[in-house]
Amino acid sequence: MSTDATPVVQFRAADISNGEIVVVENLDLTILPGEFVYLTGKVGSGKTSIIRALTGENPLLGGAGSVGPFDLTNLKRKQIPYLRRTLGIVFQDFQLLMDRSVEDNLRFALQATGWKDKAAMAERIEHVLEAVGLQHKAHKLPHQLSGGEQQRAAIARALLNEPALILADEPTGNLDEETARSIMGLLFDINRRGTAILMVTHNLALVRAYPARVITLENGICREEVPAPV
Repeated sequence: MSTDATPVVQFRAADISNGEIVVVENLDLTILPGEFVYLTGKVGSGKTSIIRALTGENPLLGGAGSVGPFDLTNLKRKQIPYLRRTLGIVFQDFQLLMDRSVEDNLRFALQATGWKDKAAMAERIEHVLEAVGLQHKAHKLPHQLSGGEQQRAAIARALLNEPALILADEPTGNLDEETARSIMGLLFDINRRGTAILMVTHNLALVRAYPARVITLENGICREEVPAPV
């Protein structure tokens, strides 16, 4: 990872609002291509507000911010769908469409982001399902999958448009410990292939088991954890 690379995320003295109230103040944060970064903090500390700022949902009330080529400070409403297409988003509750198969969930996501070529869509779906180990579950409905498999399907969806950055908002929050560790292994495999990941979590045991940069939010202030010397 080159420190000369253009950041995938950059905030400079950014004030992030949730509505009209500033919930994160004076945020300085840079994420480079290929980095894995944890965002930790208590409930209500502003973690999700940062994720929403990155997707164009929460505005900046001060300072500057960018996601790749998108300037969050002057983001136009018509730019938001294009911004979101450059991101992969993984939620705690999977957010799969329960009335259609895994394959159809992925096809729907591709069509929603402008794909039209059926052969190209089929090829891309096959590729991402293989990447998450679900190539044999393409025709299953979400309720026929375990929680871990549903999250793998959600991660496959996040990979469809080859994002430079995946936003993972408590991706292990609804999973047992063993399944959570398998999902962490998958996320780190994806990260090693070059995709940057910003993961919101309160599970400090996972953070210790899978070390990476740690950013902590407390009372609306962001600070980077410095690892203790070995």
